Order: sequence, then structure tokens, then C-alpha cells
Amino acid sequence: MRNGIIIGALCAALAGTGYWGYTQHKNLQNTHLQAENNYQRAFNELAYDIDLLHDKIGSTLAMNSRTSLSPELADVWRISIESKSNIAQLPLKFLPFDKTQAFLTNVGNFSYRTAIRDLEKEPLTEQEYSTLKGIYKKAESVQNGLRGVQTNIMNKNLSWMEVETMSAQRKAPRDNVIMNGFKHVEQTKATTDQDFGPTFSNGQEESKGLKKLTGKKINESEAIKIAKSFISIKNSKDIAVNKSMNGSAEPFFSISMEHKRPTASSYMEITETGGYPLFFITTRDISSQKISLDDASKKGQKYLDSRKYTDMELYDSSQYDTIGVFQFVKTVNKVRIYPEAIQLKVALDNGQVIGLNAKNYVTSNHVRTIPKPKLSMDQARKKINRNVKVQEERLAILLSDFNKEVLCYEFLGTLGNDTYDIFINATNGREEKVKKL
Repeated sequence: MRNGIIIGALCAALAGTGYWGYTQHKNLQNTHLQAENNYQRAFNELAYDIDLLHDKIGSTLAMNSRTSLSPELADVWRISIESKSNIAQLPLKFLPFDKTQAFLTNVGNFSYRTAIRDLEKEPLTEQEYSTLKGIYKKAESVQNGLRGVQTNIMNKNLSWMEVETMSAQRKAPRDNVIMNGFKHVEQTKATTDQDFGPTFSNGQEESKGLKKLTGKKINESEAIKIAKSFISIKNSKDIAVNKSMNGSAEPFFSISMEHKRPTASSYMEITETGGYPLFFITTRDISSQKISLDDASKKGQKYLDSRKYTDMELYDSSQYDTIGVFQFVKTVNKVRIYPEAIQLKVALDNGQVIGLNAKNYVTSNHVRTIPKPKLSMDQARKKINRNVKVQEERLAILLSDFNKEVLCYEFLGTLGNDTYDIFINATNGREEKVKKL
């Protein structure tokens, strides 16, 4: 009798385990299917957008009046942004695809800046017309490359999940048809050496900034030492180091760490040249809030000071449950240098820094000569909507929509119940940016 009960219990447990395993497998299948569908959607939308981009650029070659050309160029700008958004949704993190993305950025910048000017007074120059013809040919090459990838995916029933797995494991994409197709698009001359003329500002500013890094090259052990100095949890184990693939703008080390007491995991990227931290994130359980957002910002400031990030000033802070998010910017002679920004995440249970993003700082940090403004503070203030009540004002260097550093007067003001950050160009009085806080 007793044996029968035991056998019955074991059978029930086995059946329960089998059902649990089945449901887990089914849930995993559903998750993979959803991810695969999302990747397929993003890629097909990308292919469609590039087709449309090619057609729109072709249409502009036959136009010259503002009434028809400006809206068409505005469409080109919009489509280039959508194309980059779709690329960002694909699992291509460890595949160099920066030339194609830079080409789309360049197209967007060129078309936007051309579209917003008065083309009746300033029609397209011969150089700009030549640029449009060059863009048209290059867009056709990208279009053909993506169509080839699309045909292979459909005919061979290829899976994007395999690409995601290779990316997650940082494996070289040697024998994957999809990734080989993207490499072919990337390597074609279609995405390189385009002269975008005087209206273009360099969309590859960030990658060029990384290429200008100075300092000695570090090795894996030095990268681990730097990572440990930035990540506050000391009890680290299972440390894994990988080096970025060839083709990156600047080779970097990615370091993964597991921690004990407390249990946590961290991931960090550090440049090979100079050993500059780009970002890190630590994942752990965070208990109830025990320190204020203000105290956390002070801990963040102390963290930056102790790691030789000098003259950093708190610009913005936000709280998300038990995490404080802070943005610090460089200040030189009381002028805020917004391109040199660092973001920190601080746990509000003990004030530990659990995240850092210093990529913009690494890209933009250099000794610069700050020009003298041509407008006075009073003249710039008159450019603001008269209904805005100014609370604070200062000089600042802002990165414009065209990736150029611009000296501005920054005004912090209120309109009704809302607060705004308003930037007025200190040279020509143009309203460069308005940001609702």
C-alpha cells in the first residue's frame, strides 16, 4: 500500500515536471517566434524605406521649385530617420554597419538643411545637384544589396534568431547568409566617399572622435583592473573579457563580471586606446529607498571627482522607483559644455553607482577655445517668447542638429506650469533648441 502511494506520488511529480517542462518550452518557442516576427518586420520595413528613399531622391532630380522640391526633400529626411530606426531594431550589434548608417545620416542632414532654406532665393547649386545624383546612385546600390538579403531570407527560410544568438555570443559571422549579405552592403563603395557639399555637417562625428583617441593601448588584464576601479562591488568572480571585432571605429574590450555578497552582475566597455570607460551597468536587487535623490547626486559627484572627471556639474536628475538617474556636464569658465556629458545611475538604497554612460564625454572631450559671443545676454533674451519667465541664464556650448558645436545663451524659463530650456545662438540670435523639462 505504502509503495503504491510512493509510486503514485512519483508518477504525479514526473507528470508535473513534464508539464512544466512542456509549458516552459512552449513559452520559449512563443518568445522566439515573437522576436523573429519583430526582426522580420523591422527588416522588411527597412527594405521598403530604402526603396522609397531611392524613388524620392530620383524625383528631386527632376524638380527645382520650392513648392515641390522642399516637401520632397523633407520626405527624404524623414525616411532616412525611419531607416536608421529600423536598423537599430535588428540584431547587428557586433557587425560593423556604421558606413551604411552614416550614409543615411548624411542623406538626412543634407536633405533637411536643403529643404528648410528658401529655394526660390537660393536654388540648388551645381555641386548640390551633383551630390543628389551621387546619393541616388548610392541609394540604388544599398537597395539592391538589401533586396538580395530579402530574397535569400524568403527563398531559404532564414532565421534572424540565429543572427541574434551569434551577436549575443559575440561570434564572428563567418557562415551566416543574412550577416554576409549585410557585410556585402557595408563593404560596397556605395556607402563611402560621398561628397555632401557645403550644406552637410559630418554625421560621423562620434566615430571620428573615437578614432582620435590618444594614449597607450591597454591589454585584457589592464582592462579588468580599470573595470574593477569603476564598478563598486569588490567581490567579483567569473570575469570574461572579449575584444570587439575588426571594423569598429575604435577597438574596445567588453568585460562581464559576476559578483557575490551581494549577488550582482556587471557589464562594461573600455576603449583599447587610452583605456577610456564608455559605459557600464550593474544589475542587482535594490531594496527600499534609504537615501534622498539629493544625497545620491552628491555621491555621484564624489564618484566622478574620485575618478578624475574634473569640473563636472549636475545638470538634470530624475528618479525611477529606487534608482536615481543624473546627468553631469563639463563646465569651463562657467560655460556649460553639453557635448561632454556623463550619465550616472545611483541605487537609492545605499548610494552605489550602478551605471555610467561616458561615450559622449569620451567622444567630445578636448581642449577648446570658447569664442566670444557677438550678442549680449540682453539681446539674446529678447529673442525668447515674451510669455516665458526666465529663471536662470548662462553661456553654453550646444551640439546642434547638424553635429556642430554652437555657442549659445541658455535660458531656463517657465510658461504656465511647464519649465523649458531655451538655447539662443550667441552669434546670430537664432533659436537653436527648445527643450521641455
